[in-house]
Amino acid sequence: MVHLIRSRPVLSYFLLACGLSWLGWLNYILSTSGLGIIDVDYPVVLGSTQLLGVIPGAFLGPIGSALIVTAVVDGRAGLRAWAGRLFRWRANWRWYAIALLAVPAGLTAVGTAASLAIGGSVVAPPVALLALYAPMLVLQLLTTGLAEEPGWRDFALSRLQHQRSPLASAAILGPVWAVWHYPLFLTDWADGPGRSVTGLLAFTVFCLGFNIVMSWVFNRTGESLPLSMLMHVSANTFASVLWSAMFQSIAAQYVYPLLAVAAVVAAAGIILATRGRLGTRPPEPTLPASTSLPRRQGLPSSS
Repeated sequence: MVHLIRSRPVLSYFLLACGLSWLGWLNYILSTSGLGIIDVDYPVVLGSTQLLGVIPGAFLGPIGSALIVTAVVDGRAGLRAWAGRLFRWRANWRWYAIALLAVPAGLTAVGTAASLAIGGSVVAPPVALLALYAPMLVLQLLTTGLAEEPGWRDFALSRLQHQRSPLASAAILGPVWAVWHYPLFLTDWADGPGRSVTGLLAFTVFCLGFNIVMSWVFNRTGESLPLSMLMHVSANTFASVLWSAMFQSIAAQYVYPLLAVAAVVAAAGIILATRGRLGTRPPEPTLPASTSLPRRQGLPSSS
């Protein structure tokens, strides 16, 4: 196992992240909140069973696997470098605005367009929900954001980009990130219309597109993990707290498809604007070994 981790650290990370999380979710999937095979009821906390059903397995997987693989491959020095990006808060204020506001603005635009297209309306969210938004954002930051981003972006994306182009790295990470969520579609995590083949496919497309957006933010902010976490949880919080209240005329089965449309449009724009570099600097041109600098005119050459 140690030999496999050292020789294939990214592959080992992907296998561990999925395997440990799925093992941690097994009881939740089999419970009454999932397939109903075993008579176990998860308590409802803040209106959902996810806090105790999903979060423990999430911490076992992405962040737990990154800790294991980094310790095996890079030792203490690697662990310090990996954990150090968690405290890389210093960035231009514009990136905090993008991380916190860009996703809600994009989803609001897509939801508004879809509502008006079917003759519906957009409703201003109640004051109580607006007051709940910030506390829920912080809770998501300390649960979902902390459980996932130190693994997916800080470990996997960073290592992939040392060996491949940014776009190729995102193309590898995106599907794995999506598949990692798949067992949760058997539970209340994807309750209602989301628990369908259409919902699964739309969610996959969303992950592929949003992963490119996340990669761009991670690269442009000097691999700032807090900003990646904020971008991630801003999408989760808006979708779970405000979406249903604002777009009541949109049927629930259109939520994932609309999220996918917003993510794909944003990803396409970033790919075109950055020419596929996703916020990384282009490699500096190097002169061939046989190339010599031109001689300055007016000076004789040395014999």
